Amino acid sequence: MTKHVAIRGYLRASTDDQNASRARAALEDFASEHGTRVVSWYTENASGATSTRTELARLIDDSRPGDVLLVEQVDRLTRLTKDDWDSLKAAIEQAGLRVVSLDLPTSHAAMKATSDDDFTGRMLSAVNAMLLDMLAAVARKDYEDRRRRQAEGIAKAKERGAFKGRPVDEDKHRRILELRASGLSIRKTADILGCSVSTVQRAEKRAGEEL
Repeated sequence: MTKHVAIRGYLRASTDDQNASRARAALEDFASEHGTRVVSWYTENASGATSTRTELARLIDDSRPGDVLLVEQVDRLTRLTKDDWDSLKAAIEQAGLRVVSLDLPTSHAAMKATSDDDFTGRMLSAVNAMLLDMLAAVARKDYEDRRRRQAEGIAKAKERGAFKGRPVDEDKHRRILELRASGLSIRKTADILGCSVSTVQRAEKRAGEEL
């Protein structure tokens, strides 16, 4: 019996204040246009340059061969080094996942493929593996270029005595300390405020230094 694949949406917000609502809406609309829907969502706050992403790992673990890993852009999936990208790609391939990205039109046909459509699946995998490698390399280069420009800008600002660092969100830090004082864990506090675990830890460290 033919079974349609499960569409699994992956959302990544790389900054504390960024949320994935817009990206989720875009993926929902895309799935609807292809006569299907996203059956499960995996959202996390992490940089695309880090290989430690628990929600992406959970998505891979949950998947069955032929399922679709749906992202808005390839750089939402990876800005990894070549070695880390090769490891992630191997895990995706081992799970039998098909990556579909809104910015990679050649991948869109996988939205209508069925779990027993072996020929289509193999053809899609062959074409997209090459394109994904190329886009992953571009995403990594873009990440490194932006980091380099940022470092150069900071160095010049320091030379002028104008660099003050990122301003602290005093209201968010206050809310963090209130929630932690009420007994909530670091992870729960981060989830409630929509920020990263590292932001919670920085707020507590800053508060301790001011005592």
